[in-house]
Amino acid sequence: MAGLEKKVRVCLWFDKGGRAAAEYYVRLLPDSRIDAVLEHGNREDPMVVEFTLGGVPMMILTGGPHYRLTPAASISVLTRDQAETDRLWDALVADGGEESMCGWLTDRFGVSWQIIPEALPRLLGDANRAGAERAQAAMLRMRRIDIAALEKAFRAGGITA
Repeated sequence: MAGLEKKVRVCLWFDKGGRAAAEYYVRLLPDSRIDAVLEHGNREDPMVVEFTLGGVPMMILTGGPHYRLTPAASISVLTRDQAETDRLWDALVADGGEESMCGWLTDRFGVSWQIIPEALPRLLGDANRAGAERAQAAMLRMRRIDIAALEKAFRAGGITA
């Protein structure tokens, strides 16, 4: 099975709904697919779904209410531009997801995500430290990251990135 030759994968523990979540996630990013479903007697909510998300091996273990998902571990996606940022953000907060601050959100399944445009680490790491600090201050006031607003804050001192 494709993707199963990798030794390391992220495992997310779900109470229920793991198959629905994996099927939803693989529709969001290119280079994503369901690799294996291990039903263990429950076709509707199989115990294990192995999948590849944006080229990264993942799995969901539907193991019951013993453990809860937490923002202490999140899926971080680096986006190319505002259109991709907006598309993923809107899809993940739809149907019961919740926005948080600084590019973080929790989807309807309870998984925490960071949707980070490529511009953010570029601006925050720029040699122009005053511009980087202005961009960071702008980011700290945002929920969904707004690339144009970050760049405007960065340039506020008259120097462009």
